[in-house]
Amino acid sequence: MRLHNLISLIGHKPVKILLRGERIISPWEKGNQGLLPDIHFTDALVIPGLINSHDHLDFNCFNPLGHRKYENYREWGRFIHRHFKQEIRQVLQIPEKLRTRWGIYKNLLAGVTTVVNHGQRLKIDQPLITVYQESQNLHSVGFERFWKWKLNNPVHRKKICVIHTGEGRDETAREEIDELLRLNLIGREIVGVHGLAMQADQASRFKGLVWCPESNRILFSRQAPIERLKKNTTVVLGTDSTLTGRWNIWQHLRYARSLQKTGDWELFDMVTRSAALLWGMESGELKPGRYADLVVLKKKKNLSAWDSLYMSNPEDILLVVHRGRIRLFDHTLMEQLEGRLHAPYSRVLIDKDVKYVEGDLPQLIARIKDYHPEIRFPAEDFESAISVSHD
Repeated sequence: MRLHNLISLIGHKPVKILLRGERIISPWEKGNQGLLPDIHFTDALVIPGLINSHDHLDFNCFNPLGHRKYENYREWGRFIHRHFKQEIRQVLQIPEKLRTRWGIYKNLLAGVTTVVNHGQRLKIDQPLITVYQESQNLHSVGFERFWKWKLNNPVHRKKICVIHTGEGRDETAREEIDELLRLNLIGREIVGVHGLAMQADQASRFKGLVWCPESNRILFSRQAPIERLKKNTTVVLGTDSTLTGRWNIWQHLRYARSLQKTGDWELFDMVTRSAALLWGMESGELKPGRYADLVVLKKKKNLSAWDSLYMSNPEDILLVVHRGRIRLFDHTLMEQLEGRLHAPYSRVLIDKDVKYVEGDLPQLIARIKDYHPEIRFPAEDFESAISVSHD
């Protein structure tokens, strides 16, 4: 596959990207390039597929729960289980397999080609994006039973341990980080999640920190001191699930940008190259030899490449390629792609824009609504929407 006339974030000249199999290949690589399908773009920005470093894939049928600010995650947990029992019961009656499938689509529709799932290992058949589940996942010091034994189990010594820590704005949250570090007796590599209460000296003892700015805003109205922590550890970005945030990762990026804790390139790096390095992935960059994970976006007129990027939304996505396969494309590309697609695709509307997405997303939405009729999705079945508009 050859993608022509694309705008990159670096430089001003149009670029061409060549893909063969699952990889990006060098423009000068010899071979039967004349047999490769060509896709031509106009005013389109190309970026690596986004890496969402923190999600709970089976928790994305929730709306955000909680309507005040909390001191720490323990207080929030007690509050929602006391005040939102019915809402929690309604979502959990949806089979886990269906909830997980929607969690994958939630990410794909926004241009995420890799998601790091936190929680129990989920069985996923034919994933449309890369789902990273190679770490040892512990929820937190407060909610994970026998966490000390699990952390120090030598069977998992070579795995990264991912754990919510410092998730709050009180002394309990601060002390929890010290307890976690003190009881890491076998010297595990730990990636902390949230880390609102984390200090710079503590950060140096973590392999990385996942910043979830939207979740932190909704629950605590406070952020981790990223401007200091990033000097001592690798900081990457995650959305968390819709239990504590909006579905669209671009909203999370815009909010993070507004906080001015990072520069534009540094923030973008948190969902591409730095994230790939932290998790040991061969993606995150548009370079020969890397996995062919990329997103093509409409370039907004009269805006710089950076401003256009951060103003993007799912409806602006023209193409999502994962491991060399087209997973999603805009209806404007159908004429170029017709006859070249081998997987089944369904048509959906995202904010009145027609997208083709691999698999039967409308059927998935219908099956979920059989269990929870009131649930609302950001994507609509195109056929149903057209039928309603004609009635």
